[in-house]
Amino acid sequence: MTSGISSLASTASTSSTASSSGNATEIASNFTQFLTLLTTQLKNQNPLDPMDTNQFTQQLVQFAGVEQQLKTNDRLDNILTASKSASSATATSYIGKTITASGAASQLSDGSAAWTLTPSRAASKAVITILDSNSNVVATQTTSLTAGSQTYTWNGKTSAGLTAPDGAYSIKVAATDATGSTVAVDTSLSGTVDEVDLSGSSPVLLIGAQKVPLSSVQTIGLSTSGT
Repeated sequence: MTSGISSLASTASTSSTASSSGNATEIASNFTQFLTLLTTQLKNQNPLDPMDTNQFTQQLVQFAGVEQQLKTNDRLDNILTASKSASSATATSYIGKTITASGAASQLSDGSAAWTLTPSRAASKAVITILDSNSNVVATQTTSLTAGSQTYTWNGKTSAGLTAPDGAYSIKVAATDATGSTVAVDTSLSGTVDEVDLSGSSPVLLIGAQKVPLSSVQTIGLSTSGT
């Protein structure tokens, strides 16, 4: 019977490391069985060979630890739920606002897609490559970039002169200065937040069909459409 008690204690301890919501019922059942077996063992133990008190204490401590961990997991779940609710409330406040977010992706809509480019210094030559959602090169352009933040707008025309369909596109910039040294260029996207996707573990802003994680937002402003 002692081995049965030890087995239950071990099972409960192992289960407690997983999700508390999935194992709470099982651990509670194990705890009840543990107490039942322990009580039965105490009633029927041999007075001349009583249960080892050290083992008895270890088993009680182990189950007390499991119970405490379950309570801790419940508190953490409550904290996470509250945190998600706060993030959702914050995210919905972005609707209708114009934001700038880090990232190389943007949404082509009505023949226009825009990125904010910020070179570390002036670049006399910048080869800009536009890629579709399958990473195929759609268009390339060579231009120059001044120091500081600036907007690059693509008119949706491919290298073949065709009009690219609306959708998600990404940008790559290979820039050099007058001496031929590489210039690092930070990319970001700008647009008005149309809606918020709350279906995942964290809120995601939508600019058209482009998904923008809340954590990537760099600046927030009033909508440029006017009210």
